[in-house]
Amino acid sequence: MNASYDVWKKVMELLEPQLTATTVTTWFDDTVPVDLTDTTFVLYTPSDYKREIISRRYTPLLKDALHELFSADFEVQLLNDAELQQYNAGNPADAAMVVKEEYTFENFIVGSSNKFAHAAARSVADHPAQSYNPLFIYGESGLGKTHLLHAIAHTVRNNHPDYKIVYVKGDDFTNELVRSIREGTNAEFRDKYRQADLLLVDDIQFIAGKIQTQEEFFHTFNSLYEETRQIVLTSDRPPKEMTRLEDRLKTRFEWGLLADVQPPDYETRLAIIKTKAIRLGMDLPDAVLEYIAENVTANVRQIEGTVNKILAFRDLMDDSINVNTVSRAVKDMFKDQSDLLPSAALIIEEVSKFYGLEGTELRGQQRNRTTVLARQIAMYLIRRMTNLSLSDIGKEFNGRDHTTAMHSISRIEEMLKKDSQISEVVKDITANINAHNY
Repeated sequence: MNASYDVWKKVMELLEPQLTATTVTTWFDDTVPVDLTDTTFVLYTPSDYKREIISRRYTPLLKDALHELFSADFEVQLLNDAELQQYNAGNPADAAMVVKEEYTFENFIVGSSNKFAHAAARSVADHPAQSYNPLFIYGESGLGKTHLLHAIAHTVRNNHPDYKIVYVKGDDFTNELVRSIREGTNAEFRDKYRQADLLLVDDIQFIAGKIQTQEEFFHTFNSLYEETRQIVLTSDRPPKEMTRLEDRLKTRFEWGLLADVQPPDYETRLAIIKTKAIRLGMDLPDAVLEYIAENVTANVRQIEGTVNKILAFRDLMDDSINVNTVSRAVKDMFKDQSDLLPSAALIIEEVSKFYGLEGTELRGQQRNRTTVLARQIAMYLIRRMTNLSLSDIGKEFNGRDHTTAMHSISRIEEMLKKDSQISEVVKDITANINAHNY
């Protein structure tokens, strides 16, 4: 077992008498242990706001608990996404997967929409590299693909404590590769992935279209497969629909088993809500359960967010839970998708990130081919995803006029009819933008 996980459990047990269940759920639900050194307990929290609150309010309590456990003083280090990547890059041989403790098979609600994927994941976890290799799980965002990856990691870690488990997101694999080339650490990068006993890659679709990344992953895949190491991949679409993915990778991704996850049906949504509420110490009336299940239908992530908000509303407002109070508590979650519009700044940021550019370059006067195409895609997406007029779109790009915006949008619309690669680029960027709305 990973020592940092055992320590984190002990720390939480020591803090339990001092913190309410709501406090633990609100501030520590997505905090996970990364490492335990001689002097520092390293934690990861993806939310900047939660990290700031934990640092300001709860670090002294964490230090006291660590002192009680070890009779020694420890510092507490809280990492964000970028710092976690840098930390693992600095310790490539020891970089371990940050496993979310609540993402287990026991906590995964099985329904008709995900039964096959769950069974396949369970089989792989119980018999790594013996049943389905690779396992390729695909489906839209928020349906439980990442939960299944972590559940596999939990089971493998428990059954094979000596296994090296590596988890990475598709775009982070590219970022690590670029950094290793720049810093001359290619050997360490390859060792990290090719020595894994279990490789889990989330959102593998993001390596498509990146020539050097695909080349590197092709050899990593071959190395692991030939040495009978388990590979599990997730994506928002099956391999055959990744038009920018090299054929040799498409073929390999289909060697094992493809399993899809669909949006949960009414019965599954009801079970998810009830189970989540019980874990949070709430006994929701049937009318409330049914009201949420009927109204929140997008994905599992949104359903769980709804239950969390009801808990906070109950504790902060000291109100009883019924359909009327629940309706007030989560009314913003029932908005039409048309009301959840991204900003032009967010769209420009995501397009820039996809093409490896700065936002200032996209807004500026550079005329090289990549920048021009990225700028036109940004204008097209702003027009399609917001209510901004052509004139307003032009103003977002250093005061260009509406005819420039109109020309850019028309050009992308024509390209989308003829160029499947551009279609997939637009689909990938749109998925990144929409991810901010959950």
